[in-house]
Amino acid sequence: MECRVGCGACCIALSISSPIPGMPHGKAVGVRCVQLTPDNRCRLYGRPERPVVCVRLRPSEEMCGQTADEALAWLFELERITHPTATPPDPSPGEQNPEWLAI
Repeated sequence: MECRVGCGACCIALSISSPIPGMPHGKAVGVRCVQLTPDNRCRLYGRPERPVVCVRLRPSEEMCGQTADEALAWLFELERITHPTATPPDPSPGEQNPEWLAI
């Protein structure tokens, strides 16, 4: 799968702890990357300055959904459930797919 041109969801929703040109301390969840153009394209795409975490992130149908809004929702939920301070609810006995895991 290829990135959807003009989506930019991963450049907005995800936190990045490594330095980004123009953001030496990385970026927080929901903060628009300074390298994202007004039409949601990465200024660093294909350039050596692009952070390794960005290079390694690969689009998938699950992550990207059908729209940028679906991608944002999925990525924000991923950030929520993987945050070090997240406390997921205990699933009911026998529950196969607890609500907090549904992305």
